[in-house]
Formats: sequence, structure tokens, C-alpha cells
Amino acid sequence: MSPAHSSGRLFADAAADIRAGVVVFLVAVPLCLGVPMAARAPLFSGIIAGVVGGVVVGCLSGSRTSVSGGSPALIAIVAAQTAALGQFEAFGAAVVVAGMLQIGFGLLRAGFISAFFPTSVIKGLLAAIGIIIMLKQLPHLIGYDIDPVGEMAFNQPDRETTFSDLRNSLRYFLPGAAAIGVGSLLLVIAWDQIRPLRRTGIPGPLVAVCAGAATNMLLRQAGSPWAVGPTHLVAVPLADGPGGLLDLVRVCDFASFADPRIYPAAVTIGVIASLESLLAIEAVDKIDPRQQRTPPNRELVAQGVGNITSGLLGGLPISAAVIRGTANVNAGGRSRLATVTHGSLLLGAVLLLPHWMNEIPLATLAGILIKTGYRLASPRRFHQLWREGHSQFVPFAATVAAIVLTDLLVGIGIGFACSIVFILHANYRRPLTRSLERHVAGTVIRLELANQVTFLNRAAIQRELYAVPPGGALVIDATNTDFIDPDVVDLLADFQQAAAPARWVQLSLVGFGERFPGLHDAIRFAEHASEEVQRLTSPAEVLERLLEGNLRFRTGNPLKRDPARQRAATAASQHPLAVVISCIDSRSPAEAIFDFGLGDIFGVRLAGNGISPDVVGSAEYAVAIAKARLVVVVGHTRCEAIAAAVAEACQPEQPTAADCQSLRAIFQEIGRVVSEDDCRGLAAAGGDSRQQIIDAVSRRNVVRAVRQLLEASPVIRRQAAERKIGVVGMLYDVGDGGVEVLAETRHGV
Repeated sequence: MSPAHSSGRLFADAAADIRAGVVVFLVAVPLCLGVPMAARAPLFSGIIAGVVGGVVVGCLSGSRTSVSGGSPALIAIVAAQTAALGQFEAFGAAVVVAGMLQIGFGLLRAGFISAFFPTSVIKGLLAAIGIIIMLKQLPHLIGYDIDPVGEMAFNQPDRETTFSDLRNSLRYFLPGAAAIGVGSLLLVIAWDQIRPLRRTGIPGPLVAVCAGAATNMLLRQAGSPWAVGPTHLVAVPLADGPGGLLDLVRVCDFASFADPRIYPAAVTIGVIASLESLLAIEAVDKIDPRQQRTPPNRELVAQGVGNITSGLLGGLPISAAVIRGTANVNAGGRSRLATVTHGSLLLGAVLLLPHWMNEIPLATLAGILIKTGYRLASPRRFHQLWREGHSQFVPFAATVAAIVLTDLLVGIGIGFACSIVFILHANYRRPLTRSLERHVAGTVIRLELANQVTFLNRAAIQRELYAVPPGGALVIDATNTDFIDPDVVDLLADFQQAAAPARWVQLSLVGFGERFPGLHDAIRFAEHASEEVQRLTSPAEVLERLLEGNLRFRTGNPLKRDPARQRAATAASQHPLAVVISCIDSRSPAEAIFDFGLGDIFGVRLAGNGISPDVVGSAEYAVAIAKARLVVVVGHTRCEAIAAAVAEACQPEQPTAADCQSLRAIFQEIGRVVSEDDCRGLAAAGGDSRQQIIDAVSRRNVVRAVRQLLEASPVIRRQAAERKIGVVGMLYDVGDGGVEVLAETRHGV
């Protein structure tokens, strides 16, 4: 990347971050004032929390998009603890201690718990916050500003609820506030939808704030009754000069550290703020289009430093905030510069522009927040979770409903519990996977245990164990299992020692190793063809097992085998069931396409699967000496050897490999099944049609090879006639993995 391009990219990123910081600043202003009002704390404490959350936490956090500020989830705790401690300065000491706890959580790497939050619950959190924002801001949109903007709980201190406030707002409807609020909402929507407006680079919310404030000022100057009064405007605390600003700061009371009552409050604040922050960064990371991951332990340390700073300066407790983080992502924030910009703007506005800030109608800010809320609670999110099934939608819906009707932490707890129920239910219903495996030596029932096997699975496992018919072969596979409850271990040990021998069940254990007391790997069934299996299996049964193995290969369900055990078992002798004469093509190894193991088949491979004296002799050895029960000639589609032979047969003046006399002999043998029609067709055809002609030649070559084999070997011909062995030809499709038995080549089966 050139220096000019790099500097241009940095400038573009910085410009995007500054624009996003402006949007987050506008979203944060009503929250910075509303949260302390709802918590009955000094108004300036919310501003301090917003500035510290933006500047201090923004600089230390590893998140590029998360934004911190005063926590709405702690409103009730702030109010109760401030009253219990007698003064807000004493509460600041509790916030400082809570910050120290958070730093300790981060150093102890407690952030790992964020990995255990179910995705459905996190998505439910986002949707619920969006719904709450819209429900809470609709009254403010039409001028009903009785409750603080930052108040997020369903049950409010004035004994009203979120829903009753909606009803009340219609009775106290203000036409002027409604006009400004609805107009602001329509403006921010249009600013995102109309391309020329969006491409100006000016944030739509900033335009809406300026337009809303200017409109109200004009209405007031004109003496219009539609002008909204001070109770419906932002109310930033005004400082009488620099000294007055210091008077607004309620510095922590250091003497309160000796008061034992602050420490239970500190633990409560530290735990709740940490959980809220971890939930918020998970939620914001999921909607970040760049999918950047926030280091959770570093976030806890950053939040801890932020709370220490906020507590010392008399600010509210801080946590990462879903609303602000979402606004940042939606506004195009790319780095921590957006977060720091938002905090700096808060500080600058309070210091330099408090009078202008106090001209902003709350209805305008409500319109901006409603748009943010709609993006979080988009109907598409509900539809997506519905399509993912009940196990995702039910915890999602439970989380949404619980958060809306209670509060954030209670709702998350209910959603989490709902997810656990589904996990336990799924684990109870599917503690293992049962499959029936047909090895060459016989049929085996395989029970593959789940990753986590708990006491809830005991009944289901016991049912499967005793469903094995007497005399059957059973394999219990714990290869992918990390945990087995002691109750289940006892069940398996009892079955191994008593029930299995009593029922003549041939029990094998795989994957247990030395991890579980009383249970050790022991395999008691044959995975390879033995002399007895070879003697008792008919040619037709061998063909059936080859086709079953090909089906497993084609569907991606091969048998599980232990190569080391097979190697040891076949080292002294071999008793394969079949001999497979196939092409040397790398895409058609016989053991793979028929899902057979070591010691199960003889393999003869040469280009074009032709028949030569050496091939006939190898097949005779397999049949007459090693007692194989089936001879299979396998050709395949898209065979390059066949294609080369066809080309040479049709254009002998242009030999494919002029210097390879032995190879040309193979081509000449294959050329005996190439007709003049094939050559004419190849000259006129192309693409798929050409390949169809070559595949047809492959098929005829297999038919000819089977005929040649029977003509060249009286032993094979006689045993096939007596049905002691079978001879068959197949065509393997390298595309779909299936084999086709050619009916005209079946002999003895």
C-alpha cells in the first residue's frame, strides 16, 4: 500500500469515527442526564460518567466499537445505596472499590464467562433494548416528559409502567413537541435513505438536533403556543464560571472508605457492572460488520479504571452500554477514536456550550433514539430466529419479553435459564448416537456417546444398552466424549461386568482410555475378513457388502475402524473377500470407494483396467489360492487413460505417447472397443457430449475386460459357472461417487 493511499485511508477512518462520535454524543446526552435523574443522583454525575466512559475507558478498552457510560441497570442500586449511606459522596467510595474489584476480575481472567452467553440470549438482549428504547421514547416524542429519559425499568418509581406511560402520554399530548419529534424522526430516517443526503458526510442526527432546536427557538420568538418550554428541553447543569464548575463536582468522600457499609454495595456494583459490560461487548461485537472481537479481560480492567476515576470525581457507576455501542456501529464507527470523540464532545459541550445544549428539545432526541431502537429490534431479527428453530427462537423470545417486562439482568437470567432447559432437553433426548454397522465380519451396533454425558442421560443410555439383542455385538464409543457423570460410569461398568456376559452381548469399548475408573478400551469384534468369514460369505453377499460400502462412501458415513488394530490382526495372514481390478486413477482407490479396510480386498490396478496375463494370473491367485469369493472389474467416468486411448484410436497419425511403447500397447487394447461412430461423434462434439462418448467407451471397456478375463482363465470361468465365485463389472462415477453394476457382466451372482 502506497504512503499516499495509507494516509488517505487513515483520514477516511478518522472522519468516519468523528461523525460516529457526534452521533453517539447526541444519543448519550439524554442518557447522561436521565440516568442520574432516575437514580435521584446529582445531574452532573451522569455527565462525569459519560465523559470518563468515553475518554478514559475508550482509551484503555480493546473494543473498537463499544461505548461506556452511566449504567441504567444500576439505577435502583444507586438510589438505594445513596439513601442508605446518607450522601452521594460516600456512594462514590463504593464505586471506587467496585472499580478495584473489576480490575481484579480482569487480572484473574474472569472475562471467559462471556464465551458462555448463548447467541439467542445476546440477540434477545439487543432486540429487547431496541423495544424498550422505542416504548420509553414514544411519550417523549410527543411531549410527555414526566419520567427521566434514561429510566429503563418496566415498573417505575411513580408506580406507573412502561405501558401505562404510553396511555398517559396520549392525554398530555403537546402538538409542538410532537411536530418537532416526528419531524426529527422522519429527518433521520430520510437522511439514511436518500443517497445525496447520506453522501454529504454530515450526520443526520446532528442535522435533526440543529433543525429541532432552531424550529423551537423560532416558534418561541414568534410567540407560538406550539413552542415547548424548559421542562421539555435538555437541562445541562449550568456552571457560574470555572469555580462554579468545580462546585458541580461531588468529589468522593475518602473518609467513607472506613465505613463497612460501602463494601457490600461495592461488590454488587462491581459484579453487575461487569456482567452488563461483558453482555454489551458481546452484543455490539455481533452487530459489528467488521466482526472485531473485544478482549473481555482487558475490558474488565478498562471498566475498573473507569469506575475508579468516575467514583473519585463523583460520577455514576460505568458499564459498557448497548444503546451507545449500537449507535456507534450504525453510525459507521471504526475505532476507539469515535468513543473518545463522544466523551470529548460531552465535556466540551458542558464547558463551552451549556446554554446552546439546553435549547435542544427532548422530542428531537427521542426521535434519534427511536430510530436506533428500531434498528436493534428489526422484524428481520425475529424472522431470522424463527427460521432457526424453537431451540433458538424460544430463548430469544423469552429474553425479549423478560427484559421488557422486568429489567436487563432479570431478563438475561430468564433467557439464560430457558437456553439451559433446551440444552438439557437436547442432551437428554440425544445423549448418544446409535448406528448399525455392517463390517465384513458381521453386524455391529455402535453407540457413540455425546460430548457431555450427565446423570440426566442415564435412563436413555440404559434403555439403549438393554435393547441390544442377546448374542449381538455392541461398541460403546467415547472418542468424542469429554465428561461422563459417575452415575453413568457405574451403569456402563455394571453392564460390562455383569449384564453383557449374562446376555451373551459381545461388548467393546472405544475411546475411554484410562480416563474413567473401571472402564478401559477393549475391542471384541473383528473389523477385517477372517478365514471363517471368507468361507461362510457367498459371492452375492460380498457384492451386497461392496454396494453397501459404496453407499456409505457416497453419503459420507464410513465405518469407524482402528488401522493399528487391523494392521496387527492381518499381519500373520489374510483372507480377503474380493479381488478388484481397477484403473490406476488417483480418484478411485478400491478400499475407499467401497469403504473396506485392511485385509478385506485384493487390489489390482493398471491404466484403463485392462486384462493382461499378469492381471489374469493375479486374479487366479486371489481366487484359487487365497479363496476370494468375488472378482470385480471397475472402470470409471472421466478416465484420462480411456480419453488418450480414444484419441489415439481415432487419430493414429498423432500418437499421444510415441516413445512409450508399453503404454501404446495398453491404448491399442482399449482401442478395440472404439468404433467409427465414436470418432465421428468426437470430431463433431464438444464439452459434455464429448465426455459422454468417452464414458460410453469406458463402459464397453469394462464389459470387454470381464469377457477377456473369463476367456483367459478356465479356473475363474469354471468357478463362476459353479457359483463358487462371482464375476462382475462396475462403472464408478468420479462425480457423485456411486458405482453402477453392469448387468451384462454378472456371472455367478
